[in-house]
Amino acid sequence: MNRTPSDANAPAQADEPIANARTLPEMFRARVALTPDAVAYRQHDPNSGDWIDWTWRRTGEDVERWRKALAAEGLPPGSRVATLMANGVAYVCADQAALSLGLAIVPLHLTDNPGNLAYILGDSGAAALIIDNPAYWARLAPEVRDLASLKRVVVVPDGDDEDAIAADHRAVRASQWLAAAEGREAPDVIVAPVTLAAIVYTSGTTGRPKGVMLSHGNVVSNVLAVLQCVAAAPGDLYLSFLPLSHTFERTGGYYLPIAAGSTVAFGRSTALLSEDLRTMRPTILISVPRIYERAYLGIQERLAKQGAMARTLSRWAEHVGWRRFQAAQGRAPRRLSLLERLAWAALDRLVAAKIRAAFGGRLRIAVAGGAPMPLAVSRYFLAMGVAVLQGYGLTEASPVVSVNRLERNDPESVGEAIPGVEVRIGDNDELLVKGPNVMLGYWRSPEDTARVLEPDGWLHTGDQARLRDGRLVIAGRIKDIIVTSTGEKVSPADLEQAIGGDPLFEQVMVVGERRPFIAAIAVLNRPRLQDEARALGLAGAPEDIVALDRIRALALARMKQAVAHFPDHATPRKVSLTLEPWTIAAGLITPTLKLKRQAIENAFAKEIASLYAK
Repeated sequence: MNRTPSDANAPAQADEPIANARTLPEMFRARVALTPDAVAYRQHDPNSGDWIDWTWRRTGEDVERWRKALAAEGLPPGSRVATLMANGVAYVCADQAALSLGLAIVPLHLTDNPGNLAYILGDSGAAALIIDNPAYWARLAPEVRDLASLKRVVVVPDGDDEDAIAADHRAVRASQWLAAAEGREAPDVIVAPVTLAAIVYTSGTTGRPKGVMLSHGNVVSNVLAVLQCVAAAPGDLYLSFLPLSHTFERTGGYYLPIAAGSTVAFGRSTALLSEDLRTMRPTILISVPRIYERAYLGIQERLAKQGAMARTLSRWAEHVGWRRFQAAQGRAPRRLSLLERLAWAALDRLVAAKIRAAFGGRLRIAVAGGAPMPLAVSRYFLAMGVAVLQGYGLTEASPVVSVNRLERNDPESVGEAIPGVEVRIGDNDELLVKGPNVMLGYWRSPEDTARVLEPDGWLHTGDQARLRDGRLVIAGRIKDIIVTSTGEKVSPADLEQAIGGDPLFEQVMVVGERRPFIAAIAVLNRPRLQDEARALGLAGAPEDIVALDRIRALALARMKQAVAHFPDHATPRKVSLTLEPWTIAAGLITPTLKLKRQAIENAFAKEIASLYAK
């Protein structure tokens, strides 16, 4: 049953061939057959500057070319194929071709460092690597030179750096590789729901990443369940910019649009996200909270520079807009007054409509997951008519466990469990999850599997939660609680989220485990630091200014203000400042932008020691 965005707010019902699909290749083939001439993908051509459309039929034909080339490699079913590629049609082709041959995808993060990628390639026993950056292959090649399991490296774009290709006999240009397979036949391979579809390495906050084994049944069940909650439709347009190596984007921004028959436009880069939003005008957006936080902080900074009238209008629009949202959800303590209803027509035009226009002006659903969303941010955008739906998940659950619905949207929660998934609260308030989406286990690690997966199927998430009116409220990671030497307990994530709401701080991590007080390490926003330095009459290079006592005092004062609603023992007493961002490549944050606490503590060991020196 095809549906359009106009009636898509009701629970979605997948077309019968999609609903009956048991594997990802079945779902893709069903979609190509159902809507062959509809636009599947839209991708920017840097040479012409145009956005190019791929229909489902054309995409299916391209996937078949990739199937023939992969089949010619003679890889037995179950072999692993690693992908180190940007979001795009080539990624879809590589992924679908491998899955249809019974091969398992190992998605790699584009911003990961060569040493970590070499570890994953070796640990997974990847037989093939498909990479779309020849320059990066030149850096990675020395790390995997002696990796006997790696038999083939396919380099997608043609370029001038033949040395990187010629230096390794396993490497070949994709254009030559595909051409050589023309005229061949790709075998039909039996792919079952229990067949391994992907090994997704979770970039944990400590230690080496673990490979999460997800079957076709895991992922398909998750996609079809989410489709009943996030009402996607054939007329919808997604803007895909989170990396497809991220399970959240793979399920929500790639496989879900296949099931729904929606169009996916591939964003050019995070730097061009604002322009792509205005150009593509998506109706559905899948994102991590940090994107909304940055947009919110940008709006607040602009308001701070504008006149009192602009700030007053914004506050009024937020107040009335939030009242309208609460009323629509059936939670308003009283009906909107006549004045509020009349005022909204003007406030919407002067304030809220401009906020929505920044997202393209057509956004129906903005899904946020992967990390907690500050309530002030979600409340602001909901008040302005941006339908932010928070959800919860983890890679081990394919990944979606719960999500808010448009008609039952509580921004203080991460919504209700999706159909077919059970949740319960265990010891120490830990959230446990059970369902067809729960992983097969960790790759080659039965001990780690046994620690989190009960024999009866219950998955230990490691997150503390509570159930409120059927909705999940996440309290934080169990193991992330800081216990000071004085016995005080502090949630670092809550503190960091509060401090991060100040635009002076780009990144922040608090410390204090078994120490007498809470301290912080923070990356300052360079332009904001320069503004503050000018206001204080300080001259010099930012690298010199950041080390000044007056700037440290300023940073501590701002932190104290940001955490004023926390107990006194949670207020950072000392701070170490830097201008060097924490990056994925440096191994300091995960691809979902979470802090790798142990790695940061190791990198700043001297600075932390000095903070606690007597």
